[in-house]
Amino acid sequence: MANALEAVSISTIEASIRLLRGQRVMLDSDLATLYGVETRTLVQSVQRNRAHFPEDFMFRLSDQEFADLRSQNVISSPRGGRRYPPYAFTEQGVAMLSSVLRSERAVQVNIEIMRTFVRLRS
Repeated sequence: MANALEAVSISTIEASIRLLRGQRVMLDSDLATLYGVETRTLVQSVQRNRAHFPEDFMFRLSDQEFADLRSQNVISSPRGGRRYPPYAFTEQGVAMLSSVLRSERAVQVNIEIMRTFVRLRS
């Protein structure tokens, strides 16, 4: 499984963790990249398993938060980019993702993400 994690560095994970609404979160597009899936695939999996993601595990960014991220060049511009605000996943939401994505890579990447969240708390 080392091959699946070679492209996932600790610094990449740390750079993907953002502070929004006073919480450390990861955006759906960043998680999709780490898991090696398309963002829409990740979002579809989450929507099919919505009961696994209460509001304290995941939330959709407000239009203002979305605009702020765009102005920081974190998210691509409206032309050719996203049309809807992304979802933000808390540490608990990220942990739940491995159960809905059900791939070995998702499990392994989640382990590294959880370790990173713990390291950031220290």
